[in-house]
Amino acid sequence: MIESLTQQFEAASQKYADANGFERDADWFLLKLMEEAGELLQMANRSSGRSRSKGMSEEEIALLLADETADLLGHVLLFAHHHQLDLGTAIARKWRFTPA
Repeated sequence: MIESLTQQFEAASQKYADANGFERDADWFLLKLMEEAGELLQMANRSSGRSRSKGMSEEEIALLLADETADLLGHVLLFAHHHQLDLGTAIARKWRFTPA
């Protein structure tokens, strides 16, 4: 499952990079991961009332929180793929279950 999902994110990311003319190097993968983590943090703060809503409804904030979580997940998988990390093995070691 992880590999299949990773390949889908990889294809979408490469298509986006090609369309916008940039190279996805090791720095890019790490910087995008940090960027998305920051965006998730921003939406989590809005969701919890620790930051201003900027006129967004609770429903809009909830949707954006989900979007930013999806972005972060994608970039975690892209980072791991770029660095040839075996997430399945790491999950089994760290979380003590084997992903199905």
